[in-house]
Amino acid sequence: MNNYFKSMPDQKGFFKEYGGSFIPPDLQTEMDKITDAYYKISKSHEFIAELRDIRKHFQGRPTPVYYCRRLSNELGGRIYLKREDLNHSGAHKLNHCMGEALLAKYLGKKRLIAETGAGQHGVALATAAAYFGLECEIHMGEVDIVKEHPNVVRMKILGAEIVPVSAGLKTLKEAVDSAFMSYLKDPVNTIYCIGSVVGPHPFPMMVRDFQRCVGIEAKEQFFEMTGEMPDNVVACVGGGSNAMGIFSAFLDEEDTHLIGVEPAGRSLKKGDHAATITYGKPGLIHGFKCYLLQDDKGEPDPVYSIASGLDYPGVGPEHSMLKDKGRVEYTSANDKEALDAFFELSKKEGIIPALESAHAVAHAMKIARDNPRQSILVNLSGRGDKDIDFVVENYGKDYGVVL
Repeated sequence: MNNYFKSMPDQKGFFKEYGGSFIPPDLQTEMDKITDAYYKISKSHEFIAELRDIRKHFQGRPTPVYYCRRLSNELGGRIYLKREDLNHSGAHKLNHCMGEALLAKYLGKKRLIAETGAGQHGVALATAAAYFGLECEIHMGEVDIVKEHPNVVRMKILGAEIVPVSAGLKTLKEAVDSAFMSYLKDPVNTIYCIGSVVGPHPFPMMVRDFQRCVGIEAKEQFFEMTGEMPDNVVACVGGGSNAMGIFSAFLDEEDTHLIGVEPAGRSLKKGDHAATITYGKPGLIHGFKCYLLQDDKGEPDPVYSIASGLDYPGVGPEHSMLKDKGRVEYTSANDKEALDAFFELSKKEGIIPALESAHAVAHAMKIARDNPRQSILVNLSGRGDKDIDFVVENYGKDYGVVL
């Protein structure tokens, strides 16, 4: 398995035909410096030791695997959760943000810049910036600023500058555009800390590597609890960082079915969903090649999801490759299914999931109903504190929650 991670991506950042780096020459020069630095320090004992110390004493890793007894008894199959919602700051995002910030420190950067959709990446990066004493600038669509108000407040308390984005649909794709433009103004003193396994090389590789701790922990924990590997591993997929984090440890387990769950949104009409792998085709976005929801001219289609962290028209290049290879099954859950899972997990297990994670829980519940003898390990990538105001205000009455 180690040979896989040494060969994927290749030296130019390609996962077979996907990935790479399609950016202006001046920016490529800065990206090459990041790539060289990452390859150097990722082999360094000092870097690895400091990152492990951060994970243990600051982030609170390892996060536990939890057996959903009540939900499993009701549905049939055995559902387990990798509790990334218990990672410091409330999601898996801090795993790569602390790594990226540590890399920025090594490079002598003074400022971290990034986009955010649901706000979890923004909170995580603001947390990392505060830890290392760096400046932090977060670009966020105006629609998401309203939806994810609690996370906006957290970012401001942590000292980050929030840049509202009013272009286009005012969501994640436009936030990425805005952050890239700001980064181009001063790439020497700034590092763009991409929030998923997307973007030009080396970011899909780096973010995956920093997130591998999720899968390594989960595999060992699940075997210790059950004496076997899970029949299914399920994770939501927007850009795909939490999914690659947990899938990475099970790629060589042929009897474990890996399933990525995309957002089917309101409907399957253009602009009503963000099921990129399911309905997209290869194209270019934000400096890399991947499956992309696009029009006849190759321009990204408008996308939508109830979960702000999933409404991206592209997807990680490694996911694109795994789709073509048939190693991972990619399916989808719509808004209603995600909301049902959101409330069901909350009321049955006392765990309020992020709306992003609820998409994975929704599909796990389907598997449990249809396959009562199987086990399902879900990467519960984040907690739902950020979503509760939005959910209750817009959907609370439908689920008997009235304030």
